[in-house]
Amino acid sequence: MTIRLLVVDDDPLVRAGLTFMLGGAEDIEIVGEAADGHGVDRLALELRPDVVLMDIRMPRVDGLTATETLRARPDAPEVIVLTTFHADEQVLRALRAGAAGFVLKDTPPADIVAAVRRVAHGDPVLSPAVLRQLMTQVSGGTAAPGDRAARARERIALLADRERAVAVAVGRGHSNAEISARLYLSVPTVKTHVSRVLAKIGLNNRVQIALLVHDAGLLDEPDGDVG
Repeated sequence: MTIRLLVVDDDPLVRAGLTFMLGGAEDIEIVGEAADGHGVDRLALELRPDVVLMDIRMPRVDGLTATETLRARPDAPEVIVLTTFHADEQVLRALRAGAAGFVLKDTPPADIVAAVRRVAHGDPVLSPAVLRQLMTQVSGGTAAPGDRAARARERIALLADRERAVAVAVGRGHSNAEISARLYLSVPTVKTHVSRVLAKIGLNNRVQIALLVHDAGLLDEPDGDVG
């Protein structure tokens, strides 16, 4: 599989460095570049990238707006956000919009290549522990605001008991194999439940499941087996 990658960054030196670094991977093809978020949606339609590496801060149309526009499409490419900050409200908003994760601009080249590969294969590029740290730092350690928490609980209520249990396990960072062992399900059944959760609630990836579970306050529940 050759991964088609679109690089979006307003700094030409950063773009050149990323293109040189990522283009050297035998399974990654740089199909295009953009200097800001303006026109990224059109470029994505034209070039059909599998993954977009998106700078979050750009002068005309920022990466957050571009991510929200891209991920609203049914055939959207995956998005990895590029940032200089570990904990940032814009990063969290990009994740809520459907970005599969974020990498720091000083991340070692091999790790950025690995992140692109992971996202292209449907895996998030940040651990749930990092996600929880991000949510805690951005929110100042407080729970989700009441209205967002209420909306999250309403969406969770759409799930069957087993789907809810799988969603909570995803939010705690368990892999499909770990969820299989905890809930006495086969791994294919766990994958089916994850797909149903995404479809029922209208989410894009496991990162968004984790965010929703956090907002609903379900991570405070005892971490035990669910029958």
